[in-house]
Amino acid sequence: MKPTVFIHTNDKQILGALVSKHSFERFASQSGGFDVKLIHTADHPFLAAHEGRQYLRDGLKRAWSNDDLQSFTVLRFAPPALMGFEGRSVVVDPDVFCVADPMALIARDMQGRAIMARKREGAKSDAWASSVMLLDNARLRHWQVEKNFEEMFRFERDYMDWITLQSEPQETIGLLETHWNDFDTLTPETRMVHNTRRRTQPWKSGLKVDFRPPEKAGSLRPAHVLNRVRRALVGDYGLLGRYKTHPDPNQERLFFALLKECLDLNIVTRDMIGENMRLNHVRHDAFEVLARTPSLAERPLFAS
Repeated sequence: MKPTVFIHTNDKQILGALVSKHSFERFASQSGGFDVKLIHTADHPFLAAHEGRQYLRDGLKRAWSNDDLQSFTVLRFAPPALMGFEGRSVVVDPDVFCVADPMALIARDMQGRAIMARKREGAKSDAWASSVMLLDNARLRHWQVEKNFEEMFRFERDYMDWITLQSEPQETIGLLETHWNDFDTLTPETRMVHNTRRRTQPWKSGLKVDFRPPEKAGSLRPAHVLNRVRRALVGDYGLLGRYKTHPDPNQERLFFALLKECLDLNIVTRDMIGENMRLNHVRHDAFEVLARTPSLAERPLFAS
């Protein structure tokens, strides 16, 4: 069975997902060595069926919203079943962009591990970043995404434990080098850059924030306390402000240079971009940014 890269997404991040898909195919050393497929929330109706229901997240009960920027995240656990629990898959967020040959990851020795991922940073540095994973599908038969999703609403499974792989046998997880999931870092060593700081995603600059910040039951960290109070007073997205410009101009340039290639290849159309702008999924000056962005051929990312 041919290895497959899966990019999970929803309507809000569909443009990023299409650019991500193009990036994997663009930087592949050999055509046809692997497939790239999208996993869209719209194709998994069990998500919509839980709209508004309470689920467990970091010890708190929250209402599930399919309109949230990251409503796709639980679909990270769908690839093994989609592959019939055979072969290998890579699963990435729609804000992850490949800048080197992905076959070096797909074909690597997993040393008997079921999963390979990098560690998270900061307060959750003991947890795993499931935003990029290499999977041995045959070893993950217990990944039943719809069943596991329902467990959150019975308060038997905590979303954060699930998404950070804390509920997995830890001996089955191998450590992935950070350059395969470089958090808002783009250097000559980067293999996949992840615009994980949502507030500065390059295609969102200037739009109103539409993601829910973290909270944790019992946490006295000022940010968590303030978010609990803010949400209680003004709702999920109240007073969150707007998306900011990414601090690294090269990462903005990478996205829009890849988007320009997608336009040339008819992977996306100007009408599609315009519609995403109208829906406030893409920044309103996207066409102006595209016009001033040189192609990767004209100006390589790391010109000597």
